[in-house]
Amino acid sequence: MTTVFVTGGAGFIGSAVCRYLIERTDAQVVNLDKLTYAGNLQSLKTIEDNPRYRFVQGDIGDRELVSALLRDARPTHVMHLAAESHVDRSIRGAGDFIDTNIVGTFRLLEAARAYRDELSGEARDQFRFLHVSTDEVYGTLGDTGYFVETTPYAPNSPYSASKAASDHLVRAWFHTYGFPALISNCSNNYGPYQYPEKLVGRTITRALARQSLPVFGQGLNIRDWLYVEDHAQALWLVVSRGRLGEQYNIGGRNERRNIDLVKRICTLLDAKTSDAPAGGYASLIEFVVDRAGHDFRYAIDATKIETELGWKAEHDFDSGIEATVDWYLTNEWWWKPLLHGAA
Repeated sequence: MTTVFVTGGAGFIGSAVCRYLIERTDAQVVNLDKLTYAGNLQSLKTIEDNPRYRFVQGDIGDRELVSALLRDARPTHVMHLAAESHVDRSIRGAGDFIDTNIVGTFRLLEAARAYRDELSGEARDQFRFLHVSTDEVYGTLGDTGYFVETTPYAPNSPYSASKAASDHLVRAWFHTYGFPALISNCSNNYGPYQYPEKLVGRTITRALARQSLPVFGQGLNIRDWLYVEDHAQALWLVVSRGRLGEQYNIGGRNERRNIDLVKRICTLLDAKTSDAPAGGYASLIEFVVDRAGHDFRYAIDATKIETELGWKAEHDFDSGIEATVDWYLTNEWWWKPLLHGAA
């Protein structure tokens, strides 16, 4: 029996992973999440009663709890997604990012290593650990070029620095201890159930509330956008079929300037709602002082995962962003209660 231990499974990407595993595989899933501000059990309502799914509230930094859960669940795979992930929050206060992303990952690695060392035979051979990271560890790109798996690390924010540090820990545990780990680095995710502090969700929810749509600088920064459900599928391929000790970049090959993304959302809302403001939703756009250390461009070369594991994003930008807008329009019950905490 395949059993997957997911950390951070009540978050945006983590909940997509849990839903994917329950809905599209036969695996059992144990979801450990601390339920900080961005963790939301409502994102798991479609699977919460499934007999193959179990939720546990707890901290990856709690070695005793994690060790007990590993011994009880006897997972074949660990998918580590628990992290503080919002750049703006990391700039305002880096402490939580250091504690969770670096120290928490260290403690999880040690608990998982001890658990794996107790295994033997097929169970030991089958065990795998995936650390889910970000393309932001690579720093910034100019007008051309792409991040590849061998791109040197050059993080420029407290968030990306904390993720780079945790990547290095995982790599070290593989090389030093023979711990069967892999690393994935993804581009910007968007889609259903995203906490409305990130650009896509914030733009949609603020537009519907007739609030200003803040865009850093002139909106010329470029991101490679990846639909979250495509990412969940890719992560399962990596942890189940990827080569141990390897790193896999996951991107949607959907580069857009931030201003063009926001304008596309506004155009969709103009067409899909009956009460757009005068001048359309784009009239709400407001350019604000640029973010400190704002990386200019991210773009991922996903050739390695595409050729080795046969993965390809199912959603292009147009289909993915329209599906996301439709989801927000029909699921106010999920996002409206969160607005007071979004920043």
